[in-house]
Amino acid sequence: MVDIFTIGIGGQAGDGVKEAGGTIGTLLAKLGYEVFVSFANPSLIKGGHNFARVSFSREKIWCDYNKLDVLIALNEKSVTLHKNELNQNAIVFADSFDLADLDELGTKAVAIPMSVSATAVGAPMIARNSVALGALGYLLDLDFKKMSEILQVVFENKKPELNIKLVDIGFEFLEKIGLSHPKKIEQGKSEKELIDGNTAFARGLLAAGLDFYISYPMTPSTSILHFLAGEQKNYPHLKVIQPENELAAINMALGVVYAGKRVAIGSATGGFALMQEAFSFSGGAELPLVVAVSQRQAPATGVPTFSSQADLRLAIHSVHGEFPRIIIAPGDSEEAFLAGANGLNLAWQYQTPVIALMDKIVSEHSTTSLINTDQIKIETGKLAEKIGPDYGRYAITADGISPMAFPGTPDMVVKITSYEHDEAGITVEEAEPVKAMVDKRFAKAETLASELDRQETIKIYGDKNADTAIVFWGSTKGPVLEAVKYLDRPVKLMQIIWVEPFDTKKVTAELASAKKIINVEGNHNAQMASLIREKTGLEVSANILKYDSRPFDPLDLAQKINILCHE
Repeated sequence: MVDIFTIGIGGQAGDGVKEAGGTIGTLLAKLGYEVFVSFANPSLIKGGHNFARVSFSREKIWCDYNKLDVLIALNEKSVTLHKNELNQNAIVFADSFDLADLDELGTKAVAIPMSVSATAVGAPMIARNSVALGALGYLLDLDFKKMSEILQVVFENKKPELNIKLVDIGFEFLEKIGLSHPKKIEQGKSEKELIDGNTAFARGLLAAGLDFYISYPMTPSTSILHFLAGEQKNYPHLKVIQPENELAAINMALGVVYAGKRVAIGSATGGFALMQEAFSFSGGAELPLVVAVSQRQAPATGVPTFSSQADLRLAIHSVHGEFPRIIIAPGDSEEAFLAGANGLNLAWQYQTPVIALMDKIVSEHSTTSLINTDQIKIETGKLAEKIGPDYGRYAITADGISPMAFPGTPDMVVKITSYEHDEAGITVEEAEPVKAMVDKRFAKAETLASELDRQETIKIYGDKNADTAIVFWGSTKGPVLEAVKYLDRPVKLMQIIWVEPFDTKKVTAELASAKKIINVEGNHNAQMASLIREKTGLEVSANILKYDSRPFDPLDLAQKINILCHE
């Protein structure tokens, strides 16, 4: 069993719920705790119930928990909707409103004058959650001096004097009534960084020399665009563009690559679906391109602000025609960083498109992570050394990778085309040169296969000798690794990170001896299970699937795994 504390913050749009969750999470991370922060909101331009969940522990925590130890209710609906999630000794901090549900909760409920205090100090109403933050600090027995020092930095761009004053009010209010929580978690020793997957992915791109990011905003990929737009002041060479739609984004990106610049684009799977013809162009023209594809519950518009793993097959079989591509599915922020950095380098090394397949949970939820930009080196790939009038952009080579050059180089012409072509980039329709160019691209695929031995295509956790194996990918990593803490027998865990090309050799070697294989993923059709069967011939024994657009709860997942292990 593990010692974990979970805080929920609820309110309507405009109450600063996401900001409050981020502030609490950042404070706890800087105090040395391991933290996971999630945020849920409806697909509305204005209004609707917003909810943030902050789980923290002294040891690594991989996801958040449904059961709450503290609920900060910024409106009445937050109590009504979440009172059944309260643990036995939970405390509710409610703004000063008249609500029968508070009476029902009895000693669990504490009315705190958040709105009144904000008005009294002349702070905007969105800052009232800082009063609850102060009360939370007292409840958790946090060092007030150290807490105040950290919050000065956290609130640097958010009227720090007013927010700190409100924190003081909340701390003193709870101190006066003498309320404390019986559950205390020992503080960690070193400060940690709290980061979401989209930001980590973007930082990976920057570490690998990103020149352009082009994107039309679509949840849950949008914050990549926002973050990189803000980074232009720190990276003078970086250009961030928001065009009129997704088709414009990918076609602009192809022009940027043709000109010799490193580029990435991003969208949700609905936006990626619109990009199919141009994505195929990138494969046929061998243009290095990175695409962040963040899944959300579909089909069609689906449930735009919630999560899904239903688009694994879409990514693998996207577009028309056959050509090699790389698809990396990170399971947390650290892996998202590497997907950005390695993805951009691999795109240029192999002159092929790379997809980073994420979802809302990886993209928008935050966790304490170790991001090391120093480990990343910029790989430029195979650039042409001898350039002249006979240069062929698609020269056939033993490894399938042609020397790459760009327009503007003196005494040469670089031709690319969406048509099938010869080595010089001239359109062809005859059978022999068509077959030769297909073979050339798939010679590159064979070269790419050797990359599997050098990359961390899978990860193994748990008991490597156990006869029960749990398979997972992407955002199910967190709930699975957290659920293992509650299992009653040892299991072997395998995370699949590279889904294309699929590492058949490693996956087969790790699963061949398992008597029982349990697959966990967030879709209806068990897409990873079918991919494993297709690539290895191995049959999954049982699937644990969730397709209601919500993440797995680790305690519920542990119960399901325990039942299957005993069958």
